[in-house]
Amino acid sequence: MLERLRLDVDVVRITITVMNLTRLLIFVAFLGLGLTVWGVSRLWADLGIQMTLHGWIAYGLGATASLVLSAGLFYLVFKSSREGYDTEQKTESYEE
Repeated sequence: MLERLRLDVDVVRITITVMNLTRLLIFVAFLGLGLTVWGVSRLWADLGIQMTLHGWIAYGLGATASLVLSAGLFYLVFKSSREGYDTEQKTESYEE
């Protein structure tokens, strides 16, 4: 019983560590995204390029659509791989 309790405690520690690592990665990803948007806006401002609010909305929607499309395609690639759609099908050869 004591061994089982120790194992459960170790699993909880690993789970908490993975959750904290996931939160850290999400934070770093959003930080990188924010820095990228800031850098692009500063670069465009330094070059004298003016974007209206509608331009920023279109820019954001285009980036979001690209990310959603790529995520969907990755999902389909992994789904087809797991379900065996990518395996070579054996065809019967007919000898005449």
